[in-house]
Amino acid sequence: MNNITTELSAVATIGLDLAKHVFQVHAIDAAGRVVTTRALRRKDVLTFFESLPCCLIGLEACASAHHWA
Repeated sequence: MNNITTELSAVATIGLDLAKHVFQVHAIDAAGRVVTTRALRRKDVLTFFESLPCCLIGLEACASAHHWA
């Protein structure tokens, strides 16, 4: 668990693909190296983002994007 916490503290930018049940997260550090790529169930999305430092998040423009933004 410590390694995951250290890994996520390096996140600078996240791409978030919204879906009905499972969201895909792709996170990179300031140098553009992949930090993590994972699938999150809808119920786990807010908890995941609460554990991150402030960062840039890009998400697709769709009907539910305003809710998650």
